Amino acid sequence: MSDYLYGLHAVQAVLERVPGDVSELWVDSKRHDQRIATILQLAKEASVTVHAVDKRKLETLVPNGRHQGVVAQAVAPGVHSDAELSALLDSISEPPFLLILDGVTDPHNLGACLRSADAAGVQAVIAPKDRAASLTPTVIKVASGAAQTVPFVQVTNLARCLRDLKERGIWLVGLDGYAEQ
Repeated sequence: MSDYLYGLHAVQAVLERVPGDVSELWVDSKRHDQRIATILQLAKEASVTVHAVDKRKLETLVPNGRHQGVVAQAVAPGVHSDAELSALLDSISEPPFLLILDGVTDPHNLGACLRSADAAGVQAVIAPKDRAASLTPTVIKVASGAAQTVPFVQVTNLARCLRDLKERGIWLVGLDGYAEQ
């Protein structure tokens, strides 16, 4: 399944990290700055089909997004399930470094968490399915490539997931912005 990815940082990051995931690129024909030149060079190196179009075409591709003059058709990052979490953990040779989120409903916050997790070397981000943000185009844009490289796992029952992680011998540390101690 493919999706539209948009924005300078997000498109450049996916072309740098997983260029094979990008099939087509649309660029505002009136933009000729260095950022666009870098993206066009990365697209050329990855043999991505590039279309120079007017701004209206970009707005039809991503009607509610701030495209910044560039839109890419790319493989949509997958959301992993409870069942896939065990196999994901088994594939990690060192003690896993996971980020577990609860109550993150804003897509911009989830994108920022994915970006920070990627920078910190987190091997997976876990969040509940209900009452939480999922991988939307906004999250993917804000994550600037991290949504394609850091596995995102949505679980049905976060408490059970935490218990299962503890049973695997994984240490858990919790933080709360409203905690008293």
